[in-house]
Amino acid sequence: MRILVVEDDPRLMELLCRGLGGEGFAVDGTGDGAHALELAQENEYDAIVLDVMLPGMNGLRVCARLRENRIWTPVLMLTARDGEYDEAEGLDTGADDYVTKPFSYIALVARLRALVRRGRRERPPVIEIGDLRVDPATRRCERSGTPVPLTAREFGVLWYLAAQRGEVVAKTEILDHVWGDFEGDVNVVEVYVSALRRKIDTPFGRRTIHTVRGAGYRLEDTGSTS
Repeated sequence: MRILVVEDDPRLMELLCRGLGGEGFAVDGTGDGAHALELAQENEYDAIVLDVMLPGMNGLRVCARLRENRIWTPVLMLTARDGEYDEAEGLDTGADDYVTKPFSYIALVARLRALVRRGRRERPPVIEIGDLRVDPATRRCERSGTPVPLTAREFGVLWYLAAQRGEVVAKTEILDHVWGDFEGDVNVVEVYVSALRRKIDTPFGRRTIHTVRGAGYRLEDTGSTS
């Protein structure tokens, strides 16, 4: 089993490479994000251990670029102790799991072996609704062939609605699937739905996200608003 370790701390890199080598893995290592991207594109790895904090191209960007390039090698992200934002962004950009520093080496190896056993995940299908194209693998959205930039949370809301296209989805459902444990006002969903309408509907003269009073939202293509 071949592993790529991407870590810019020389001491931690040495410990990981030596330890994983002792566990029976063939290990390549680099402390540079751009070099890691090159290695992952040129070689077949069973998994990648990827630190978030890297000089130049950080781990989040490396992971995003891998997925954009249709490379589905499992990624185990290493995040800082207080890096909840990094954890969320890592999963949003395509990472499969994460370990928080300082971490238990035994736990890291166990998680890594679990990822290797699971193997490369299948590319999630692109959903097309009329001229709206939602790609969960690359987290890209297009309308009439025009890229529509979305924040991670906006994309999460759109993807969940698209996956349930034609069905009424309650605000609480969206909160559970996009926010997880959320104790704030459920009406935060309205804010994101409004933002999505301004980005994917209004500029293109379309009406895709529909409000169902007292029930939630439904995403379906009903053509032009004109």
